[in-house]
Amino acid sequence: MTLTQQIVTVAVIVGGTMLTRFLLFPAGKSTPKFVQYLGKVLPAAVFGLLIIYCLRNVSVFTGSHGIPELIAIGVVVGLHLWKRQMLLSIAGGTICYMLLVQLAF
Repeated sequence: MTLTQQIVTVAVIVGGTMLTRFLLFPAGKSTPKFVQYLGKVLPAAVFGLLIIYCLRNVSVFTGSHGIPELIAIGVVVGLHLWKRQMLLSIAGGTICYMLLVQLAF
């Protein structure tokens, strides 16, 4: 990106943030119901999307038969049930999977 494109990109992001923060969701106003709903359902939707994306090319009939993927899924589920922090769960599962693929399988 050129310098001009970078400046325009930053300006658009700042403008969108200010519009959202000050006009659509001001400090004294309660959060709209649809935003609260999205806050409740999007974490599960993100997990579902990641599961489908990560397992789309796994073949149980070749190679490691999906064993590293299953172990990493177990780590993600275990971490999520233990700590209830999505980013920790995703990072832990990713690190586990990468270590398994690079060192064990």
